Amino acid sequence: MAIVNWRAILGWTDEQLEELRFTGFSFLREGHYNKALIFFEALVVIDPTSIYDNQTLGALYLQLGKGKKALSRLDQALALDPMHEPTQINKVKALLMLGQKVEAMELAETLKTSEDSTIANDASALLLAYH
Repeated sequence: MAIVNWRAILGWTDEQLEELRFTGFSFLREGHYNKALIFFEALVVIDPTSIYDNQTLGALYLQLGKGKKALSRLDQALALDPMHEPTQINKVKALLMLGQKVEAMELAETLKTSEDSTIANDASALLLAYH
C-alpha cells in the first residue's frame, strides 16, 4: 500500500500545521476531547512522523476510554521516540485498561525510577493500585 503524502498534496506549510495543532491543543486544554480528537486524527494523517501529534492522539484515545486505539497510537509514538516517558506511562494505563496487567506492571516497574518525579510517582501509584 502506497503512503499518501497529504502534506505535499495539500501544500501545507509548517505554520499551517502549527495552527491546526494549536487549535486542537486548545480544545484539549479546555476538556473538549472529542473536538481535539478530530484535529489530532487529521494531524497524524497529514504528518504521520510527528511525535507530538502521535503522543497526543494516543493520550486522547486513552482519556476517551478507547484502549485499543490508545495502545496502537502510543506504540506508534514510541516507535518514533522510544524513550518518551509520558508516552510510556500512558501505555501502562492503556495496557491496564485492556487487562494486560503483566506487561503494564513490567513497564511501570521500569518507570518508577524515572528522574521525572511525576512519572516516577504515577508509576509507583499504578504499581500499588494494581499489585
